[in-house]
Amino acid sequence: MPYHIRISISRLRLNLYDGQRLVRSFPVGLGKIATATPRGDFTIINKVPYPNSYPGGPLSVFGTYWLGLSRPHYGIHGTNNPASIGKYVSHGCIRMHNRDVEYLAKRVPIGTPVRIRP
Repeated sequence: MPYHIRISISRLRLNLYDGQRLVRSFPVGLGKIATATPRGDFTIINKVPYPNSYPGGPLSVFGTYWLGLSRPHYGIHGTNNPASIGKYVSHGCIRMHNRDVEYLAKRVPIGTPVRIRP
């Protein structure tokens, strides 16, 4: 699998790699102290456009895309609150700007490794 994702909790960044080459780096919103983003090695297990939204309606808190991780109830997703990006405010998920998570979802297949580190 050529692509892999590394998330830095301290830098609030998600980096997309193709092999050893950094493709893009994105700002993210991560878990607050009480609901910290889990550290470890995971994989993307599903990809869902417009999760929990309905056609023509407002976006849900998950924005335009959900990339589910192999740790249940955690994922990389868009947001309906772009001001939360770059802050520790989530319940543990990795929030991205909607345009950024859409870019990511188009490129990474299910099974892509995700490493979350301090």
